[in-house]
This record gives sequence, structure tokens and C-alpha cells, in this order.
Amino acid sequence: MADRKMAAPQMTLPKKPFGWEKLIVTILMIAGILWSAGETNVDIPMFFANFDQFMKIFDQMMSPDWSYTSYVIAPLIETIKMAVIGTTIGALVAAPYAFLVSRNIIQNRFVTGILRFILNIIRTIPDLLLAALFVAVVGIGPVAGIITLAIFTFGMVGKLFYEAVETIDEGPIEALTASGANKWEIVRYAVIPQVSSYFVSYFLYAFEINVRASTVLGYVGAGGIGVFLQQALGQFRYDRVSIMVLVIFAVVLVIDYVSLKTREVLM
Repeated sequence: MADRKMAAPQMTLPKKPFGWEKLIVTILMIAGILWSAGETNVDIPMFFANFDQFMKIFDQMMSPDWSYTSYVIAPLIETIKMAVIGTTIGALVAAPYAFLVSRNIIQNRFVTGILRFILNIIRTIPDLLLAALFVAVVGIGPVAGIITLAIFTFGMVGKLFYEAVETIDEGPIEALTASGANKWEIVRYAVIPQVSSYFVSYFLYAFEINVRASTVLGYVGAGGIGVFLQQALGQFRYDRVSIMVLVIFAVVLVIDYVSLKTREVLM
């Protein structure tokens, strides 16, 4: 009797229903964009009509005042110092705070909920508003910028820190808990070894952001190169603006490269 070849089973793919949900979401998104454009008086034809003004400014920036470079170095160094100090202070405060809001470390949901609520409030305050407030309190200068960057870093890095703590392997924690270890011993021997590389990576990430942010904070008097940038723009000295943009761009590239290599080593 001839062997019968068994036919391969045929798979029937389920028919996808008509995407009414996707269509509705797309229509709502388009309607939202058009409504937002109308509310903010977006005028695309006016943008292209005044495009020659942009080209005039761009033409002036293409002829930078190289003699102004020596005046930019000192405020640029001040900007970097602000970012270093502000990031360090914010991260040092955020690290222990992250353990207090992590639910796998602190089992009391009421405590973690209150502390997370405080962290969320801090994260919702714009850095420019913080800078303006501290300029009014401590005066114009880098101190206001450092305090602003420290609070901004605490809010941003604190969230990243506690999310890293809550994603660790629970095995070492359970083993130390079963052996009678206290909270500090659990954090020291089971948590910190797993999250230390992430903490350093997030610190470097926050430092990159703060170098850019400290440039903008100068607009409200929080020190750094932003003060000189505001003055140059107010005087329509776009040749000086281009020098500061080039210098900031070069510094940011170097910091990004060093941070990237450091994270590659740590991760």
C-alpha cells in the first residue's frame, strides 16, 4: 500500500477588522493640530513671506566676530561649573531619596505615595521659573543657576533612579531578608551593586542636559554664558551670537562624546 503523503496543515490568518479606532484617532489628532494652529495664530504664509529676514540674520552669523572669542571663555567655564555643581548636588540628594520612594525597598505605600507626590510636584516646575524665583531671592549670578539646576536634576534624576531600583532582581533582596538583614544591609549588598552603573549613567545624562539648560538660564540672570548671549541678541550682534553658538556646540559635542564612552564602559 503506497505511503500517503501527509498534507501540511494550512494556517488561516485571522482577518483584521476595519480600523475604525485608528481612523477616529487620526481624525482627532488632525483636528487637534488644526485647532492648536488656529488658537496660536500660526501663519505659514507669513513665515515664508518673512523668510528673507531669517536669511539676513543667517548671513550676519556666517561672519563671526572671532575677536570676541576671548570674552566668551570665562562665562563658558562658569556655565560648565554651574552644570557640574548643580548636577552633583541634585544627584546626591536624589540617590537616597530614590530608595525611600521605591516600593520594593519601602513597603509602606502611604510613605512612598507622599514622597512620589512631592517629587512629581518638583518635576512639574519649569527650570526658567525656578531660575527667576531664585534670582529674586539670591540675586543675579551663578548661585541662582546652581540652585535651579540642583532642583531640576533632583526631580528628573530622582524618577530615573527609583525606576532603576524597582526593576532590579528581587532574589538577593529575598535572600538577605530571609537571613535577617536590616534595610541598610539590603540596600548596601543587594541593591547598590545592581543599580550603581545606572546611577552613574543617569548622572552623566543629567549633566549633558544641564550644560544646555544653564545656557538658557542666563536669560533670566542666572549667570553663565546665557547672560552674554542675551546681551548680544539685544544688541543685534549676530556675529557675536554665532561665536557663542559655535563654542557651546563644540563643548556639548565633547561632553556628549565623553559621556557616551563612559556609559559604554560602565554598562
